[in-house]
Amino acid sequence: MNWIQSLSKAINYVENHLSEDISIDEIASQVYSSSSHFQFVFHVVMGMTIGEYIRNRRLSCAAQDLLQSNSKMIDVAMRYQYDSRESFSKAFKRFHGVPPSKVQLRKVKIFHPLSINVTIKGGFDMSRHLIDEFYWNDIEEQKDEKLTGEEKYKRIVSWAGKARGQNPSVFDALTEWVLDDSQWSEEKLAENEQILMQGVFGRFKEQNAQLRTYLSELEPSGVVNPAAFKALDRFDNELSGLSHDKGLQEVVAQVFADFSAMEDPSIREQIAGNKTGPTGTNSVDLYGYINHLKDCDAGVQWALFMPDVVEKQQNGFKVDSFEYKKMPAMRFIGKEVDDLANTETRKGFFAILDTMNAYKSDLGYDVLFMHHYGLGVDVGPWHGVWGRFMRADTPVPEGFLYFDFIPQSDGKVGAPYISQFAYATFSGDMDAMHKREGYDCDAMYDVTRNIMLGEGVNIPYPDKYWTAEVFLNGCDKYSTAFMFSAEL
Repeated sequence: MNWIQSLSKAINYVENHLSEDISIDEIASQVYSSSSHFQFVFHVVMGMTIGEYIRNRRLSCAAQDLLQSNSKMIDVAMRYQYDSRESFSKAFKRFHGVPPSKVQLRKVKIFHPLSINVTIKGGFDMSRHLIDEFYWNDIEEQKDEKLTGEEKYKRIVSWAGKARGQNPSVFDALTEWVLDDSQWSEEKLAENEQILMQGVFGRFKEQNAQLRTYLSELEPSGVVNPAAFKALDRFDNELSGLSHDKGLQEVVAQVFADFSAMEDPSIREQIAGNKTGPTGTNSVDLYGYINHLKDCDAGVQWALFMPDVVEKQQNGFKVDSFEYKKMPAMRFIGKEVDDLANTETRKGFFAILDTMNAYKSDLGYDVLFMHHYGLGVDVGPWHGVWGRFMRADTPVPEGFLYFDFIPQSDGKVGAPYISQFAYATFSGDMDAMHKREGYDCDAMYDVTRNIMLGEGVNIPYPDKYWTAEVFLNGCDKYSTAFMFSAEL
């Protein structure tokens, strides 16, 4: 008897004896194998132990039995070899995500019998494995450890950093799965609802609840970043179907009310959106509900680990001041960087702006304004413009560029930009402040942005995204302040 026949016979034997007290030795004897060799072959070929397989099949069948009228939990528990209601309930909830008393047709996992035809079929579909690809926290396992509040918080910060490295690609895989028409036939709809609504959305809500409780317990020690609670609030709202994106609110509410709406490819497109890459900044044609969940997940992680990152990034320099500004309408007047490459030419240009002091704004410094015309950094070229922020009614000299800024977004891509931003000033070693190696852009850019991410402040990327280096001592000296677009 070859190994394919042996495993097939073993699976059939298990299937016929699920409600009986069967041992691994007994199964192995049916295929004329030693217990140890049989267990090894089964695990290697099937990707799970024989014990896990039996448990998965029993709990799957138990759920089907409980859905029958007049079924009793204790009878089902005993049928599938559980000694008590308590042990059965614990195993059932761990497997299905709901207790036996709340079992519903669309809230149980269906684990099919395995079969072998060169390839292995049955069990969970690959789409269900997406759930396990997310980097879930282990708070429950940490609770009994004797650690200080600071040590416990550091463990959470470490988890957040690892989750940030892993989860974005899983969200993109989730987007791919939702967009794959072959995965959304009518017969797969019930299981897909379990995967998405309970396996992903429900699991994140459960994790958020655990995290909120854990952080609340640590809060008196003074180690918790308050922005983490705000990030959890936003994430929970999205997970509950209360999307902050007005363009998606109707379709999200429709899916949460009746999951069969997902049979419509156009609905799935709005739920899925497009893949935004490992940093979440890739340009996309459609920003969907899963994209927003990806952002919310990142927001929780940033609130946890970014304060530590900011502290470590200030190597040889420091942040002297940091504030958010909401300015009235303004006009930035200037010239492209390439036109003012020479320092003397640049000084002559600013001398012209000095003659326009009647239109001076409260931000009268020399500035290098940077933007991408509202496009993502992966598609829109960088544009640098030397100039100054002036009053909104400032006349534009011939040959000069201008960009208007308004207090609130007009909903369009690119200018006019929003006159809301973070403003940071720095001191210390100038080379360290402008260092690029080891940073996404340079030190001042990264630190300013990361403070914003750690505080949960929205960066209007890409539509209204802009930054600026501020030369407090004139354009011929180092910049020592930074402006970063925000939506406050």
